[in-house]
This record gives sequence, structure tokens and C-alpha cells, in this order.
Amino acid sequence: MDKYELYCQMDPVFYDRIETAVREGSDYPQVSRDVPAGWRGHATDTWMYFMPEGDLPAQGWKIHVSTRLGDAQRVLDVVWEYCLRTKLAFKFLRGEHVLVMHNSKAADRASSGKFVTLYPRDELELERVLAELDPLLEGVEGPYVLSDLRYGDGPMYVRYGAFTERKCLNSSGERVLAVEDGEGTLVPDVRGVAFTVPDWTSLPAFLEPHLAARNAVTLAGLPYTIESVFQFSNGGGVYLARDRDGRQVVLKEARPGAGLDSHGRDAVTRSRHEREMLERLAGLDVVPELVDYFELGGHEFLVEEFVDGNPLQRLLVQKYPLTSATCTEGDLAEYTAWVTEMLPKAERAVAALHDRGVVFGDLHPNNILVTAEGRLVLIDFEVATLAEQEARPALAHPAFLAPADRGGVEADRYALACLTLGLFAPQATITLPLHAGKADHLARLVIEAFPVEPAVIDEAVATLTRSPADTRPRKGLESLDRLVKHGREAWPEVRGDLHHALLASATPERDDRLFPGDVAQFEGSGAVNIATGSAGVLLALYESGAGRFPEYEDWTADRALRPGSGLGLYDGALGVAHVLNLLGDRSRALSLAERCLEEPWQGLELGLFSGLAGMALALTGLGMHEAADAMAAGCAERIGGPRDVPELSGGGRPRAGLMHGSSGVALLFLDAYERHGDPAWLDKAHDAIRQDLRRCVHGPDGSLQVNQGWRRLPYLEEGSAGIAPVVARYLRHRPDEMLALALDELRLVGRARYFVQPGLFSGRAGIIAGLPHDDPNLPELIAGLRWHALPFGGGLAFPGDQLLRLSMDFSTGTAGILHALNSALEGRTLLPFLEPRDGRREPLVTSGGTTP
Repeated sequence: MDKYELYCQMDPVFYDRIETAVREGSDYPQVSRDVPAGWRGHATDTWMYFMPEGDLPAQGWKIHVSTRLGDAQRVLDVVWEYCLRTKLAFKFLRGEHVLVMHNSKAADRASSGKFVTLYPRDELELERVLAELDPLLEGVEGPYVLSDLRYGDGPMYVRYGAFTERKCLNSSGERVLAVEDGEGTLVPDVRGVAFTVPDWTSLPAFLEPHLAARNAVTLAGLPYTIESVFQFSNGGGVYLARDRDGRQVVLKEARPGAGLDSHGRDAVTRSRHEREMLERLAGLDVVPELVDYFELGGHEFLVEEFVDGNPLQRLLVQKYPLTSATCTEGDLAEYTAWVTEMLPKAERAVAALHDRGVVFGDLHPNNILVTAEGRLVLIDFEVATLAEQEARPALAHPAFLAPADRGGVEADRYALACLTLGLFAPQATITLPLHAGKADHLARLVIEAFPVEPAVIDEAVATLTRSPADTRPRKGLESLDRLVKHGREAWPEVRGDLHHALLASATPERDDRLFPGDVAQFEGSGAVNIATGSAGVLLALYESGAGRFPEYEDWTADRALRPGSGLGLYDGALGVAHVLNLLGDRSRALSLAERCLEEPWQGLELGLFSGLAGMALALTGLGMHEAADAMAAGCAERIGGPRDVPELSGGGRPRAGLMHGSSGVALLFLDAYERHGDPAWLDKAHDAIRQDLRRCVHGPDGSLQVNQGWRRLPYLEEGSAGIAPVVARYLRHRPDEMLALALDELRLVGRARYFVQPGLFSGRAGIIAGLPHDDPNLPELIAGLRWHALPFGGGLAFPGDQLLRLSMDFSTGTAGILHALNSALEGRTLLPFLEPRDGRREPLVTSGGTTP
């Protein structure tokens, strides 16, 4: 979540990069300082890179310098002078705002603590740099870099890894940073939370004593026996342990300098504060008992009573009925009764804290434990405050964080009101800051869906909203309500509202993005591609009848033609070429495609999103059949048979689904069959589909979904909704009893009535788009878009991934939802090349009433 939180700092409505005006006062002075001749610099939102003339090795032993906030400027002053003098390449986090994010509680544990990175050219320079910098940094303290080997007792750490950006596929089929192994093959540059030396190299001899010192630190001195891990965060681990008497306890570890909150406090500071709060609350049944507090190896441990219960969030996921394809009225009544039993217990627990003068400050379902006997216990008092301080929490779940004008006990009461709505509409309360009237809108949906007493919900809304103006309807929300009530006759109004919001968000004066969307639009080709960029928005606008926008087409084509763009259908230039060709700009489309073919594409991954399958389909759409057939043949050679290992992505758990799995490759083979008539392509499509189906598992409701091990996925990008249309297209050409049964089970996810996100690739809109036009579940699925709908610019918009900000893009936001609705209601194409060559979706015909 930290990446999304970083992009929330600039704009309260959209994800955006940190602009210079925001960084003033936070950036370190070296960001704007000139470097000597012969040096070159490069800036990103987070890092500043400086490199002297000459070649830098592609990989090797690198040095990381860690620091706490108070030492950061001193460290940078020392390293800056040293690196310029010795002509050593380096990078550093550009400002305090980024340093806080990289060391925050939600940050990646593997990268936490890395403030400066230095790139020695060889092992001799590595040894010299460490020896020379060590005394210069004496006294500097910082978080332990878990992935590295510490050099002495100072703030420097070493690890073997990539110096330059090269990528390969990992075992899950994702493109990740890579290094060469001993055979010259690119393999993932694994950045874990433990120091390791790659098999093809060895630890420099001078570092052996430092490794021995590291290995000498053990848990032998711990007065508790750790049995298992509950969770890890950047602030430390939470462990289940036993004391010497055999009593089970919870150990909460605090890492010094790590896990920073918005006030810059580290995990140790908050741990000591939590101890004080638990001492103040001693004796309350709704609070764990404080058992012990001790230090080991520089880390501090709080020991508390083990409460044998489940987090309320886990119980919610297990019990929530609207995500099940077999939900009944009885299920809704049973769940409502459970919620109305939990809410008063939570309110009494918070009131007990207030009676002791303590504000909890971090109320959300993961911080509430419920035992089998029904005891409710609040956990995690790191950010609790005294009521008399009337403070606002420094850390809080975004779905339960009170607005800036609520502090002290009012912040807890706001969170309780969010809990009331959130148990009926999971995660949807994250959107409340985006529109004051959303609380009332959510309340009406909750009362419509569940047999809950309206007074319970109305009381929560009254707490969340300050004035009647907060609850008045807004255009966009009203039109969507009319679509649900009156049916397809209201679709033109909704479509117009979606068009209006998309066009109102455009920023053609900017060079880095045209339509605001996911944070990925600030990387690579993200600003112009189909998934997160302008091409996807132009595609949705054109397909839904809004027409062409030459100024925006020029903006897109100009940037897509710049060097360094990706190649793929959804993440790169060939996708842009497809959209430009669709819009009638064939000349620039062909220029883009020809440039892509000049790149070394043969070793790319196979998937639809960014690999050969999507590229080949884009080329067929441009009439470049020879190149497309060459790519298809390459995919056929590499996909393997139904029992071949490795399969598409390799490894034990390759990705499955339309965008990154074998189904996207099957789509290419089906297209090749429809063009050439050779049944061998059907055989290959069958093999690819079977590969994805073997990665699926049945849910309790009988639906077939992609199995990720820790969760099941129903979505279009990587789930059953994306596999189903490919199976259906195959069955048009060849009957198959097993695949027909699988298709029915894949489509069962359409019976679910609630999805956490609304978007096309990983949310409700993708479920809508993946179903046939006559599916009886479509009306209710479309009605469910109201859970996340928000007004914007006099129109209708939707939040993107993580729900923290609005998104206008194709994969996560408003453009994709427009495209899905247009597909369902007008019978237009679902996704590029997904429909059969001789087929066309028919519009969803309705007669009004309660079906759209």
C-alpha cells in the first residue's frame, strides 16, 4: 500500500506524482546541487541517480547506507563529497518525505533502511570504500537492512545484485529485476529479508568476519520459545510463543529506526508507548494483559496475553454472504444478526477505553479479535492517545481514518461509524473522503441489500456527516440509480455522465499524463498505453460513441513514438497502434508497429498483456500477418503440451488467466485457427486452456476460480472471468464436455453480488464484461456498481485500485467501466481481439422495471 500512499500526497482526488512544489522543504539540498563536469544525473519521484562517465558493471556487490531521520543529512553530506571525489556511482532517496515512506510500517521490509546505494566497480573498490567510509559515518544509526550483510557496527550493508535495470520472468510469471547467473542466463534478482550469496559467486574474503558476527546473534538468550509467526511488518514481527511455564503469549518485535509513522516515530518509540497504554488499561477484559517487556540484539519486545480468537476481518471474509454465488435471504438475515451482535460489543469496548481516558485511534476489523466464547478484544495500541490531547491518529486504516477536523474520542466514534457501514460494505468506506455524500448513498445500498434496522445505519451516517449538504444527491449517482430503476432507456444518460467525467479530467497541458489513472501510468509507457494511459481512455470513448479527439490522439501518438516505450498490447506501443488504427490514423499506427518489430521481441514472455500473444494479435489487426504468424509459431513452440513442465510462466505457481496466463495465448491460437482453418491451432488452444484450468480450484459455492494459494481470483485479468470467454470461443469450433462444464463453473462467479473493487481488470466491471449478453446475472451486477460510484466534474466516475483515489483509466477506473457497460448494454466488443472473428455481441435487451 505504501506505493499508493506516496501517490496520494499530491492530490486529494487522483493519484499523482510528487511535484517540485510539494517537495520544497523536504528534498535534500543535493537534489538541486550541480555536479562536476563528466557526471550525469537522473531524477525520479523517489531516487536521485548520479554516475561518472564510463561504463558501470551490470551487477556486483553494492553498498547500502542506512540512516534514521535525524542523521540523514549528515550521511548525505559525507557520501556526496566522497563519491564525487572518488568518482563512485551512487543514488539516494531524494527527500525526507520519501525516506519516511520507505521506512514506514507499510513499507517493503526488503528495501527498508536503504537511504543511499553505492556501486563499486569491483571487489577491491568495495573493500576500499567500506574501509574509508566506515569512520566517516561513525555514530550514524539506522534500520537494519534485512536483505544485506552488515559491515561492522555501522550503518553500511552489502549485497550482491543488479546495478543496471534488466528484467526476466519470475516463477509467478511477473517481470522482475534480473541478474546473470554463472551461465549468463538472466534470473530474478531476489531481494528477500535474509542475506544470501548467489550460487555462482562467493563472499569476498574480507567480509567473512562480518558474516560470522552476524551468525553469532541467535535467539538462544530469548526467555521465550517462538512457535510461529502471526505477521511481519516493516516495524517488526508478531510471534506466538511460550514462556518458561508453558503459557502461550504474543511477542511484538520493534525494530529501531523502522516502521515510521506520519510523525516520524519509529517502531521502538511506538512499542514503548503501547506498553504505557496497556499499563493504563490494565484489568479491562477488552484489552490484552501486558506480560513483559525486554530488549534483545537492539530490538525491543512487548509481551502480552495471547487471545485465542479470530480477527473480525477474517470472520467478515468467511461470513460475508454477497460474495457467494449461492447467497440466500436466510444467509443475509444470519449475517445481519451476527453484525448487529458484534457492533454493540465494539462500541462497549471503545467506551471502556474512553472511560480510562484513552483514545484507541486505530479501530478497524483487523485490530478486533473475537474468541469462540464471544469475547471481543482490541489489539495494537501503538497509536493510542490520551483523550485530553484530542489528537488525530498518526497511523490508521484509510477506510476508518477520521477527517482532519475530528480528533480524540471523535476519531474513535467516526471509526465506529465506518465499522458499521464497513461490515456491510467491505472497504467501500475508503471512498468517503472522495465525496461527502457517499456515506448516505452507501447507507441506502446497505438497507436495500440487508435486513438491517435503518436506525442502525442512519445513526452511523449522522456520525459520518456534519451537515445536510453532505448527503444531498449528486449528478452521476442519480443517473446510475435511474439506470437500475428504469433499465436500458437510462443508459444514454449514464454513458453521457461517464463521458463527461473522463473529458473533465483531461490534462493535455501536462507531459507526463493525459487522463489520471493508476500509479503505473508514471512508469514506462503507462501514460499512453491501453491499460493505464490515454490510449485506453480513447478506446473506451470511441467504442461508446463519444467520437474522436484529435488533440488527444496527437498527444498519445507523439509520446508513444518516443524511444523507450514498451511493446505490448496493453502496456506498450502495439496497443497504442491498435487504438490509432481503430481511430483511422493508420499511418502513425503502422509506424509504431514497424518500430516495435525492430526490437528484439523473440525472447519476450508469451502473455496477452505485455507478451507475444498480445503483440501478434495487434499485428493481425494491422494486417501485418507475416509477422503475426511468426510470433504465433514461436508461442506454439514454447507453450508446451497439456502435461509439459515448465508451462507458460515456469516454476511451481505460474500465473493463470487472460492477461498473464495461458488463456491469452489460447486466444492467439484461436485467432490463428479462424484465419487459417488449420485444426492444429485448435489443439494448441486446447492445451493452453487446460493449463489454466489446472491452476483453478472450486470455491465453497461451486464456482471455478484461479487458485493463488492464499486466495481465489474471479477477475478478468487473472481469474475465472477472463478464462471463460476464451473457453466459450473455443467451444464455438469444437465441442468438449469437460470444457463446457468448466465454462458453467467459471461463469458462476457472476452470481456474486459484491466485489471489493469496481474496475475492469480486477473488479466488478470485468465480471460484467466476461459474461454473455443474455446472462441473467448482468442486471444485478450492473446495479452493484453503485457501491463505488462517485460524482466528478458534473459526471460519473469510479475509484481505482486500492480505492484511495479516482481513476479514469481502462484497467482500473472509469474508462474500463464505461467499456464494460457498453459491451453489455450495446453488444459492442468486449476487449480487443477477444470476440470471434465472425461473431458480435448482441445488446442486452430489457424491459425496464428493476433491471438495467
